[in-house]
Amino acid sequence: MMGWLQDIVGFQREIYLAFAEHIKAFAAGGGWSAFLVYLPMGILFGAAHALMPGHGKTILATYLAASPLGLIRGLTVSMVLSFTHVALSVLIVLLALPLVSFSFVNPGRAPMLEGFSRGMLGVIGVWMLYRAFRKRPHRHDHGEGLAVGFMAGLIPCPLTLFVMTFAISRGVPEAGVAFAMVMMLGVALTLSIVAIATILFRKGMIHLIENRTVLLDRTSRAIEAAVGILLMLVALRELVLK
Repeated sequence: MMGWLQDIVGFQREIYLAFAEHIKAFAAGGGWSAFLVYLPMGILFGAAHALMPGHGKTILATYLAASPLGLIRGLTVSMVLSFTHVALSVLIVLLALPLVSFSFVNPGRAPMLEGFSRGMLGVIGVWMLYRAFRKRPHRHDHGEGLAVGFMAGLIPCPLTLFVMTFAISRGVPEAGVAFAMVMMLGVALTLSIVAIATILFRKGMIHLIENRTVLLDRTSRAIEAAVGILLMLVALRELVLK
């Protein structure tokens, strides 16, 4: 377990160091041509980074396991999460850098935004728990999935913060934005794989019990209640225990 994590960290370090050299060359007047050739590495950078703990994978998977969203809408949720996660970091560095903590204890974090994110996820968890025990039939609104993706993505991406800060320190924020947007594609790739795997697994389980209406309804309600409780516990841990 630790071995592959170390490999991913090492891979990210190599790409980041290469990025730093390209940023220096770009800032020194090297132009876009050489930098654009390097940009596709940002996809691998983002995909590898999203494999690390965090990035909303657990929240995404647990929510999609309890919802009836199909592949297209499930992928949309993962895209919203990816975009929010990376784009927010770009905006923070460009517009609101004081929100970020660069202390040695919590490097690259935005406590205010993290607290808001977890608090709103807790609200969604309470709603899902209430809905799971309602007697009348209910339907899942796609807007709810988009809200979950947005709220889960409100945790800024530390590596994007560092990339943007380094680019700005060299006087070329446009290069940092370009690399961050390509990184977002890599993050979206990893999260989309998580979404597809979760939805296919859920559909497979439903297929096994689709002829047992009562069991299917109870199972669906139990999963939704479990996801609601999980979201509430995540919010509680972040807001109360920390």
